[in-house]
Amino acid sequence: MTTRRGDLRIYLGAAPGVGKTYAMLGEARRRLERGTDVVVGLVETHGRTKTAELLAGLDVVPRRPVGGHPGLDELDLDGVLARAPEVVLVDELAHTNAPGSRHAKRWEDVEELLEAGIDVLTTVNIQHLESLNDVVERITGIRPRETVPDDEVRRADQIELVDITPEALRRRMAHGNVYPAEKVDAALANFFQPSNLTALRELALLWVADEVDVALQRYRRDKAVTETWETRERVVVALTGDKESETVLRRAARIAKRSGTADLLAVHVLRGDGLAGPPAGAVPRLRGLADDIGASFHTVVGGEDVPTALLDFARGANATQLVLGTSRRSRIARIFDEGIGSRVIQESGSIDVHMVTHAGAGRGVHLPAFHTVLSPTRLTAGWVLALLLPSLATVAGAMLQGVLGMASDVVMFFLATVLVALVGGLGPALLAAVLGGLMLNFFLTPPLYSLTIGETENLVTVLAMMLVGALVALVVDRAARRAQQAARARAEGALLASFARTVLTRTEPLPRLLEKVREAFGLHSVAILERTGPDDWRCVTSSGRNGCMTPEEADVDVEVEENLHLIGSGRSLAAADRRLLEVVGSQALLALRSQRASAAAEESRSRAEATEPHSALLSAVGHDLRSPLTSIKAATGSLLDPDLELPRADQRELMTTIDESADRLTGLVDNLLDSSRLASAAVTPLLTAVGYYEVASRALVGLKGMGRVKVDIDETLPDVLADPGLLERVVANVVDNALRYAGDAPIVLRASAYARRVELRIADSGPGVPKKSRDALFAPFKRVGGAWPSDRDGATGVGLGLSVARGLTTIMGGTLTAEDTPGGGLTVVVSLPEFEGGDRCQ
Repeated sequence: MTTRRGDLRIYLGAAPGVGKTYAMLGEARRRLERGTDVVVGLVETHGRTKTAELLAGLDVVPRRPVGGHPGLDELDLDGVLARAPEVVLVDELAHTNAPGSRHAKRWEDVEELLEAGIDVLTTVNIQHLESLNDVVERITGIRPRETVPDDEVRRADQIELVDITPEALRRRMAHGNVYPAEKVDAALANFFQPSNLTALRELALLWVADEVDVALQRYRRDKAVTETWETRERVVVALTGDKESETVLRRAARIAKRSGTADLLAVHVLRGDGLAGPPAGAVPRLRGLADDIGASFHTVVGGEDVPTALLDFARGANATQLVLGTSRRSRIARIFDEGIGSRVIQESGSIDVHMVTHAGAGRGVHLPAFHTVLSPTRLTAGWVLALLLPSLATVAGAMLQGVLGMASDVVMFFLATVLVALVGGLGPALLAAVLGGLMLNFFLTPPLYSLTIGETENLVTVLAMMLVGALVALVVDRAARRAQQAARARAEGALLASFARTVLTRTEPLPRLLEKVREAFGLHSVAILERTGPDDWRCVTSSGRNGCMTPEEADVDVEVEENLHLIGSGRSLAAADRRLLEVVGSQALLALRSQRASAAAEESRSRAEATEPHSALLSAVGHDLRSPLTSIKAATGSLLDPDLELPRADQRELMTTIDESADRLTGLVDNLLDSSRLASAAVTPLLTAVGYYEVASRALVGLKGMGRVKVDIDETLPDVLADPGLLERVVANVVDNALRYAGDAPIVLRASAYARRVELRIADSGPGVPKKSRDALFAPFKRVGGAWPSDRDGATGVGLGLSVARGLTTIMGGTLTAEDTPGGGLTVVVSLPEFEGGDRCQ
């Protein structure tokens, strides 16, 4: 007796903390109440109280300790198999088992349980799917190390999406319902940012929606459902490959866009006889356009019944709308054949049909003006064969007159006419037809040796030969014309692509562009001239000998714009080549403008970079250094004035002012010296293990207003690898800056560990700083004027405090960034690598 395979139910979430395990435990309790034998193989509560409450009371199979790894245990696979429950709960499907386990991955354990006939409830996050691994890394900056194959998840009998909004998940995080308190700040600032959560949520929703769509298509196929179910808008656009196809495809794209997130499928239906097809190169061009607008491209063979094939494809794709171009047939032609569009409308059923008009609609079929494009060699060969083949057919007919009848003679002359048409085109074909008809009538048709046409059918034969020759020649000429046009289009496309690549990829593209133009068009020289006066021209750049001349002296003169010309010498160009050269002139104009704009921007940037530090330093010295000096001068002047009798309290106040002003001067000078040392790379950190708590305690000593600072740092957090003295300076500068510009708001220092880094957050609840001004916070000699009310009340500084702090943090291998404080204010984050290994240096 074969054991049935167990059912797999997966709870899928966008991120940790959305409630997957909670939902799985809730389902387990419901099944237990219905009398189902349910056991817990492995469930991770991660210290979450509500999850632990749901787990309490369930039958749990003890975990299996892993040898050689103290405190490490895994799912007891043999224990669950021996227990043989109806349903088992196995959390975290993508988990990697410890070395020594039977299987490397937990999903392989689940597979063995399913093969044993046990139903499994499990959980997985969207970032752990193998196909989305790189996408998640681009979104979050973190590459998940544990993955599960997509096919393993797709084989699940049920996939339930556990969804929660990013805002609700962040509130759950902030309340401590997901991670321990020491990890909350770091998690919210990194992986659990609103943008990351929104993107991951969209990935989960789209992935599940696609799986539901696949399941629906499978059901329709299994049940042979052919009518359209409008569960999701799908637009199919039919393309013929003619020039109007691009218009129809773009119109279909706009229809699909107005329908929301509709799928767009472009289909090219081929006739089964192979006699009619699109112009050369049309299908690749349409395929590329379909890719550009987000449509999938399909090619199907429709035989002689194109409407049926098109509707079969649309119904198979469960299409709700079908887009076609209106017929090119004239009104007279539609009398005999109503066309594809009319039949599709009549037989479409529940599919909405859109008919898109275009420039070629209703123009009918007409013969183009004839201009042969055959080579002189083929024309010469055609004329020779036009004289030779009818003569050979006449000789053969005369020699075999007793063997072959009139019908065979006519066939030989027809064959001669067709061969001449294939080689030489229309002119030689008509000559061969007329000459063959006359020879057939004179030498082989009674009365012999006379041009008299005795029977009407002989006249019909001659006229038929001429008509066949003309038609075959037209076909040959059209094929040659198309081949020539395709070859020229390919060459022009390759040239323009090469020119565009030069313009886009080179820093100074003009010289190389002109060199390519000269080589491509076979010119001796090419130049770009710019008018500087009524008759004066300046050569911007040139390629080749004697390139710089006036437009009047050039063989080719293309006016790019009123005062800019592209000229060439060596030969005159055909009209088609001149049109191509006009396009190149536009590219040259863009390159010239881009080159000049880049040069102007670089010059402006260099000038600004050269003058900005001097101006900023002069401004800082003129304001921020003068202010404490003025205070010192005024206080000492009052103390030294012999005519001024001051009470002892006033004297003490003036001396305090002198002391504080001197301290401010000392701090400013220290920051200037540190900034200079950082700029000259003269600072060498002595890295060792140090804790944030002890650094913060030392850094706050002596700061004015330190009573407003609260230190809330867990002393058990891992040490960081840093220079204690430099780190103390960083913390002091950041806290001092907060005290200056946060008004009377309290300052709080908190720390947390995340992803092998430990972050110190210095948060205030003051006015905050706009996001667009964040970069200026860390720029030297700059202060965000007007951002803090206290700045207008006399807060001073040369704008070096945070700049020096960032520089010192960077040389220690860390980062210093700013973010919003939840509820308002500014938080500065000091992030340093966690100390790993070795004894801590004292």
